[in-house]
Amino acid sequence: MNRSLSFKFLAIGCLMLLLLIPLVMIGNSIDERRDYSEQVVRDIARSSAYSQTLVGPVLVVPYSKKERYWTLNEAKEKVFHERVIEDNLYFLPDRFRLSGDMTTESRQLGIYTARLYHADNSIDGYFTLPLNYGIKTNLADYTFNSPFVAVGISDIRGIKNSLQLQLNQQTYDFEPGSQLKILGDGVHARLSPTVFSDIHSQAQSVPFSFKLMLQGTEQFNIAPLGKETHVELHSDWPHPRFLGDFLPAERSIDNTGFTARWQTSYFSTNFAEYFTACIRTTQCDQYQQRQFGVSLVEPVNLYVKSDRAIKYALLFIALTFASFFLFEVLKRLQVHPVQYGLVGLALAFFYLLLLALSEHIAFVAAYAISSFACVVLIGFYVSYVLQSFIRGAGFSLGLGFLYLLLYGLLSAEDYALLMGALLLFVVLGAFMLLTRKVDWYSLGASSKAASATVKEH
Repeated sequence: MNRSLSFKFLAIGCLMLLLLIPLVMIGNSIDERRDYSEQVVRDIARSSAYSQTLVGPVLVVPYSKKERYWTLNEAKEKVFHERVIEDNLYFLPDRFRLSGDMTTESRQLGIYTARLYHADNSIDGYFTLPLNYGIKTNLADYTFNSPFVAVGISDIRGIKNSLQLQLNQQTYDFEPGSQLKILGDGVHARLSPTVFSDIHSQAQSVPFSFKLMLQGTEQFNIAPLGKETHVELHSDWPHPRFLGDFLPAERSIDNTGFTARWQTSYFSTNFAEYFTACIRTTQCDQYQQRQFGVSLVEPVNLYVKSDRAIKYALLFIALTFASFFLFEVLKRLQVHPVQYGLVGLALAFFYLLLLALSEHIAFVAAYAISSFACVVLIGFYVSYVLQSFIRGAGFSLGLGFLYLLLYGLLSAEDYALLMGALLLFVVLGAFMLLTRKVDWYSLGASSKAASATVKEH
């Protein structure tokens, strides 16, 4: 060793800081490519249909009501007034059932892919209408207009069939627009004025059903409006992620797809209260959040895994430099800082290769090719640096084992922290074991002596 230990440590530390520059640049490239892929997915969805959210149906009964009241004029005399106010009565389903078969397809733009689905949904249930629509006083002041059924569909471009509502043994055509601000976009069916002609003599149970063929991108959500809500979905996509405030009561997932069944009630959702609060006030946060559904996620998001991989880059470089330093200490070899730097750059280029290849081939194959290329290149170079092909082969085996561990860390999301902590502990233990007999003072002294000898000659 012809340099002092302090200078060597300082040089290695500076090299690691300098290597942060290419690592940060590669990390920025990962973020840019991920953002661009998400933009491509949005572009594909813009030309077909976005994620879908289904809300409804809701039975709406418009009415006019006469109001009479007295006021005092300037002469302090009572003046009689009469006015007409218009409003709606809203009835949510007592039971809502949806049975859906969902098939998926891939839409590609360049090297990027978006996941689309086609859901064939059969929807049925019933409304319960109380006597006189629940009006108990001043019934003569009310005039009820033609009711309608509204369904909220977040992106009506995804509707692929001619919608018809079967209600109370009659058929009605749906028309564009939900007619309710709270539902957003959607459809509505205007009912016959006499459809509930018996409502003034008795309460009514009103069954309904319709079929909805819906196309969307990546997510399908449902708002549980029913007093009882039952939803069952079948799909050919084997990697679902269930979303929202309510997880499926039952689910089955295998290589051929998934089946999921949700069941909720007013007691668990409190949806009627939130719906009413949103109608009467501007407090709609709880109403908008009460949803459940499924996201058709990709099993391997290459950008997420590449980003997670590069977070371990500094650890890889530190372990490699520590191995070099052990050879210097234990075998009395000399490794120049430039050689440290070249090996560090090769380690950094692994992540760039991984990103570039994984956009064209499977992530596992991209990882295997990138790691193999880096291990061979570094092993070949290190065999000359360490003055032995056997040492170079051993170094390559160790580096390959580290890449294998890294892939395990990327795959085991739930145990990544535990595995990383154990790896660091084992590496530290090995370093302490191998250097347990090293006299660091003598190394520093021998370095100074070697320097003095060089100056004398």
